[in-house]
Amino acid sequence: MSVTDLSAVRTPIDQARGLPNAHYIDDTVFAEEKQALLYGQWAGLAVAADVPEPGDAVPIEFLDIPLLLIRDRHGVVRVFQNTCRHRGMILVDAPRKIEGAIRCPYHSWCYATDGKLVSTPHVGGPGINTHDGIDRDLLGLIEVRSHIWRDVVWINLSGEAEAFEQAMGEVIARWAEFDTALYHGGADSRFQLDLNCNWKLAVENYCESYHLPWVHPGLNSYSRLEDHYHIEQPGAFSGQGTWVYRQLKNSDGTVFADFDGLSDKWDQAAEYIAVYPNVLLGVHRDHAFVILLHPQGQARTREYIHIYYAGTDTDATLRQRNTEQWKEVFAEDVFVVEGMQRGRNAPGFDGGRFSPVMDGPTHLFHDWVAAKVQAHRAPSKTVD
Repeated sequence: MSVTDLSAVRTPIDQARGLPNAHYIDDTVFAEEKQALLYGQWAGLAVAADVPEPGDAVPIEFLDIPLLLIRDRHGVVRVFQNTCRHRGMILVDAPRKIEGAIRCPYHSWCYATDGKLVSTPHVGGPGINTHDGIDRDLLGLIEVRSHIWRDVVWINLSGEAEAFEQAMGEVIARWAEFDTALYHGGADSRFQLDLNCNWKLAVENYCESYHLPWVHPGLNSYSRLEDHYHIEQPGAFSGQGTWVYRQLKNSDGTVFADFDGLSDKWDQAAEYIAVYPNVLLGVHRDHAFVILLHPQGQARTREYIHIYYAGTDTDATLRQRNTEQWKEVFAEDVFVVEGMQRGRNAPGFDGGRFSPVMDGPTHLFHDWVAAKVQAHRAPSKTVD
């Protein structure tokens, strides 16, 4: 496997270059990054609102791994490998309600919604449903370590990350004021975008405000570049905030209800953070959103966007306008991230440079990527 030189990335911002082209266009490096950046960390898979009721189950393929998101009969959201322990058959191939047990369509082995193997028909011969060689207690579904925060279902595929509260302690503390109930806006508050770019480019673009005047002129007309500030937590997250947030209003002056208990800062401020590796979050006084980045290959990414409110009684017309507004803003970024992807095929491009003043959040992400890849290559060595 070819090994990229990341030394120029891990230098002060006024000297640093960005990640080499191979980190955007090379399948071998993409496979390496899956292990280094996505398997070993807490990555965003879905939202708990995808399975609102006990028995709801949704199959999700993440990094080519078949997974099953399910809310068990006790209301606990779980993630399992979507694979029967008998012959590896996919258990659930479309979203549905599990009324009784999860039944394998191949030989009818059945699992409870908490993953326990509960039935193995004819495993000992016709009419004999047990066998000494088949220990049901050892053959439950393989559960993936998961945690829910801000309704995001975070997973740690390797099982080796720190406990979520420690790994994400800084961002949890930063938004402690928003530690309140979130209500998904429903069908009109979710949408997706398919991008012809590497997933990292979506992170890089999201966490900086430098591009606002040219890519988002409408947004920049009232929340200007100079109204923004950097958010930088090395090794964890980075992003931007604004001191000028304008609430959406109906013709009669109606606005969304505020989240409870917010300080005066949030009367006008809003923040947008990329939580490494693949979750983009936004908070405002009256709504929040989540963007989950699912890599579909080294040059394709699917974005799942979900919008949340402080209550369930939001005005439907206003809610739909809010969704359309965010669709427009996020769609404006598509040509940028896809253009950068195409640009990475230029052999003379050396990773680019960073504005020492404007690109701090993006440089932090590059540095995090480089550090994790270096640590993966040399696990016996500590990389700061």
